[in-house]
Amino acid sequence: MLYYEAMNKVILYYKFVPVADPVMTMRWQKELCGRLNLKGRIIVSKHGINGTLGGDIENLREYKREMNRSITFKGIVYKWSDGTGNDFPRLSVKVKDELVAFGAPDEIEVDEKGVVGGGKHLKPEQLHKLVEERGDDVVFFDGRNAYEAAVGKFKDAIVPDTKTSRDFLTEIESDKYNDIKDKPVVTYCTGGIRCEALSALMKNRGFKEVYQIDGGIVKYGEQFGDEGLWEGSLYIFDDRMSHRFSDKSKDIGQCVHCHGKTSRYINCADKSCNKLVLVCETCDKETHCAEHVKNIDKNLVK
Repeated sequence: MLYYEAMNKVILYYKFVPVADPVMTMRWQKELCGRLNLKGRIIVSKHGINGTLGGDIENLREYKREMNRSITFKGIVYKWSDGTGNDFPRLSVKVKDELVAFGAPDEIEVDEKGVVGGGKHLKPEQLHKLVEERGDDVVFFDGRNAYEAAVGKFKDAIVPDTKTSRDFLTEIESDKYNDIKDKPVVTYCTGGIRCEALSALMKNRGFKEVYQIDGGIVKYGEQFGDEGLWEGSLYIFDDRMSHRFSDKSKDIGQCVHCHGKTSRYINCADKSCNKLVLVCETCDKETHCAEHVKNIDKNLVK
């Protein structure tokens, strides 16, 4: 007798496209994912769809086929990675005002081609060409939250002081980035979705030459691994917590106790705190929370 052994994968995807009825789309997604036994998170808005799903590879392939049967969501590029089968505890499908919660739902404009007025897309090899041609004038601008950048980022990147996406508007409207508004600025994020919106918001605020990495850090890492401009590990929003592109990956995060290098995020042992905190395996059993390590709050997140 032959036994079928499930191969579990995780897909990451998004598409900016006008959605006429987000509520109906949400109900369809719930039914489709439930039927295929997929778990994860999906956000639907009038601007499009954003999802991360885990499950059996054949069920995920069927999900992709169903999406391609839809005129609205046909042609989405899916980013695949290995899963465990327990990457997500449940399925969550929600309708929200924005795909990324920058707090500017009426400022972002979307048509059939995507975000209107966003930064120019660069393939990984085009990014290298830009850096080769423009040298130190090129500025990398992290489009993620500070705790994500603490374990991995592009070399010499600017990491804004942000704990949530809503903090970005205050950051880019401040005077602290005036000196780079005339320079080539390359925004980047995990899969590309945050920079689709962020690059448009930056251009609206006087940043003149804005780019975004096509497919985000994920696609860059698939092509260049740890042999290019990326350093550290990639923080991801499921039970895996982080992803390394190769065995040459290095740790750039700092343990809150010994200050040694680590990429290991865990929840604070103090239940009244329960924030994510960087703790190496050696210091694992020590108490840690914002009150106990006040001098390095930058490694914490609510």
